[in-house]
Amino acid sequence: MQVWGLTDPGMVRQQNQDCYDIVWFNEECLLAVVCDGMGGAKSGNIASRLAVDVFVEEVRRGMKPVFKEGEIPALLRGAAELANTAVYEQAQVNQDFSGMGTTLVGVFVYDSTATVINVGDSRLYFMDCSGIELVTTDHSLVELMVQRGELTREVAKVHPGKNLITRAIGTEAKVEADIFVRPLKKDDNLVLCTDGLSNVLADQEILFEVVHGVHKENCCRRLLDIAINRGAPDNVTVVLITV
Repeated sequence: MQVWGLTDPGMVRQQNQDCYDIVWFNEECLLAVVCDGMGGAKSGNIASRLAVDVFVEEVRRGMKPVFKEGEIPALLRGAAELANTAVYEQAQVNQDFSGMGTTLVGVFVYDSTATVINVGDSRLYFMDCSGIELVTTDHSLVELMVQRGELTREVAKVHPGKNLITRAIGTEAKVEADIFVRPLKKDDNLVLCTDGLSNVLADQEILFEVVHGVHKENCCRRLLDIAINRGAPDNVTVVLITV
């Protein structure tokens, strides 16, 4: 298993409010998390960094040599809830941070299984030689409209409300995270990214670079460069895990 990650402020934003981390527990077990902060120039980066740090440390604290069924989803949910509390409480005590929040998408790979957690509209894709699958579901206004048949996915990418999310870390006292579990085999790939990538590149373009592009170690750079060449109106973060 190998993993790479990159983040960039993009071509419009001066500040990078995205944040990510990758933690190896052993050669077959790792944690990756990506957050996309919001709340203005004063606080978006604070929210994403705080959420990443608290989430990672709580998972690290709960690590054990062997997990029983159901323990990993519970561990990730608990870590997300603790991150939510940390961001929410910080926003309550500091007026500069009022209203801040962040998306969070993470994956814990253990025993050839990916356990995915998601809050907001940062994404995790699964890819192999047969195609690409969006594992997570965006918690966003446009996703609700797509599910109701009011928008196509193509139109959703350019809809003026595409950045309005319906669920986030730190904006409310409590948060509900989605959990997805996916078995992994050799040559499978996982991509975690913020909407700075998924709003600019089509899913098939991401698939091509990950599965058919040469030199996996350069894949994140290639994806980032494509977004930048298209104007990258938002911060861009991408993490690639290949089995």
